Amino acid sequence: MTVEGFDGRLDRYLSEVLSKTRSFVQKIIEEGNVWVNQTQVLKPAYKVRSGDIIRIVIPEPKQLSLVAQDIDIEVVYEDEHLAVINKPRGMVVHPGAGNFENTLVNALLHKFSGKLSSINGVIRPGIVHRLDKDTSGLLIVAKTDEAHIKLSEALKSHQIKRIYYAICEGVLKEDSGVVDAPIGRHPVNRLKMAVIPNGKQAVTYFEVLERYDKYTFVKLRLKTGRTHQIRVHMSYIGYPLLGDSTYGRSKNEFGIQGQVLHAGEIKFVHPITSDVLHFSTELPEYFLEILNILRSRNSKYHV
Repeated sequence: MTVEGFDGRLDRYLSEVLSKTRSFVQKIIEEGNVWVNQTQVLKPAYKVRSGDIIRIVIPEPKQLSLVAQDIDIEVVYEDEHLAVINKPRGMVVHPGAGNFENTLVNALLHKFSGKLSSINGVIRPGIVHRLDKDTSGLLIVAKTDEAHIKLSEALKSHQIKRIYYAICEGVLKEDSGVVDAPIGRHPVNRLKMAVIPNGKQAVTYFEVLERYDKYTFVKLRLKTGRTHQIRVHMSYIGYPLLGDSTYGRSKNEFGIQGQVLHAGEIKFVHPITSDVLHFSTELPEYFLEILNILRSRNSKYHV
């Protein structure tokens, strides 16, 4: 192909003309599949200009080797382009090292007969965004590449509204507020995230729903979607999520292992039909049980 009317990064140009995500194109470039003016280019940031001739070889997609498993999952919404899933607490979203079964992806492969987008590769078919293992709630899954690309763009430009509910340790004084603090890999423990000066922008809005003697029931809205964002931000301001031993206390009085966090609402524009879709789901049973215990201790809990 010949570059016309464009001066800028190679990955950006190819992403636009091929209708592929930037990450997909970057991988193709770095694997040595792109030539500019007969010279192999390995850097996504390489500058191309009008008149340059680009040759690109897109490898054949790998056949999915993951096992489709008949695991019961709740489908809140489904059409030919996408689905919205209510992920249960304790389920890993996609396979990783040493864990290739019993994930949400294994369940999706069975539920939708393998009809999932290929944008995120063999291990994460259909996965537009993730929830941590112990975070329950609503998750969008793409069935087609076109839907996936547009949903990813909407997510990046903050057009997908996500509401979470959580129980924090400690009593928040402010009725509402915002945590605007950059997040990146922890400088010492690379398995954790942390607020660091050179991290990526991360913004979380919170609103107090109920206060108890030692805890706070909160509603949270994400502007950005960094890894572990809510967990890191609430710990950063001194109110870690109940059960979160990674960013909070190692033990708790309820014996809960894993953060008490639920993705309760999601609102977005359908990537193909442009319809506005808005879904919500009830708090899971374990979450309600803890709330009931806290409420029973406080006959007049503060709202």
